[in-house]
Amino acid sequence: MKFLLSLLLIICSIPTSSIAQVYSKKEPLAHTFSIVARDEKTGDMAVAVQSHWFGVGTLVPWVEAGVGVVATQSFVNKSYGPKALGLLKRGFTPQQVLDSLLKIDSSREMRQVAILDTKGNVATHTGSKCIQVAKHIKGKNFSVQSNMMLGDSVCEYMKKAFEMSTNKPFVERILLALEAGQAAGGDIRGMQAAAILVVPGRYTTPWERTLIDLRVDDSPQPLEELRRLYNMQLAYDHMNSGDLAYEKMNNLNLANEKKDITEAMNEYNAAMRLFPDNLEMQFWTAVTLANNKQLNKALPMLKKIFVRDKNWKELFRRLEPAGLITISKEDKEKILSL
Repeated sequence: MKFLLSLLLIICSIPTSSIAQVYSKKEPLAHTFSIVARDEKTGDMAVAVQSHWFGVGTLVPWVEAGVGVVATQSFVNKSYGPKALGLLKRGFTPQQVLDSLLKIDSSREMRQVAILDTKGNVATHTGSKCIQVAKHIKGKNFSVQSNMMLGDSVCEYMKKAFEMSTNKPFVERILLALEAGQAAGGDIRGMQAAAILVVPGRYTTPWERTLIDLRVDDSPQPLEELRRLYNMQLAYDHMNSGDLAYEKMNNLNLANEKKDITEAMNEYNAAMRLFPDNLEMQFWTAVTLANNKQLNKALPMLKKIFVRDKNWKELFRRLEPAGLITISKEDKEKILSL
């Protein structure tokens, strides 16, 4: 009894007007399909969404590292996001949080909400007045939910895609679930926007609290664009790992120099395989090769880069004052003569 009273006191501190309102400019209509999920291997948590609604990524998904993730949709009450996360942080379960928020919301039957915590516990609500087809399906460490769908199998397709892809990376599984939902018909109005947010399941430093934050606000093919952005992030993650290996090599760690340059080049090559036409990735890979006495490999790469955009040659000139070029004067002249 004391526990329930405590929870009600917390919930009642939320302004009633922000909970009861059906629609306002601050609470738009985000009819959509989404997934909240937890990676059993890493503890990472994700929420992803697609909708025929501009900037849906600013409305539906709410996340906090070490706390949980929330999807609030249909006749959106955005306060559900931060309020739910705040209550999860206080130690309440997703079901307790959801029940309490709905209890004081006179428009609860128009809401669709999913809440997931760091343990993979999920609570989901689909109001009886959500525009059909509207439903949700909960599974182990995830929930899929949809409203205003063209067909009645969107959630089933999403569930199957997520559950049948356990051998794939977590974010790939999330994207496959969204793509499956669209293949089943998706939003009856079509496609416009999509988003994915991923956070670690543990508290961490402020600069590590968001692992992935990608949004497509307006596109005829938002899921294709979301996947392209995700692949781009993977490529730049490889570039960052290569830079770290290169930095390690330059910290007078001569004993591991060969290992570190191999690691750096492996990461750079992985990035270029994902985006072979990206000049940024080609340039820094070539610079690393030149700095490590592999000018014969660097020269043809740099020549192609300079032909496509002469500004990269000017950038190369500016690297030496910054201490980023360690090649001989003769090698530098060979590069600049390209």
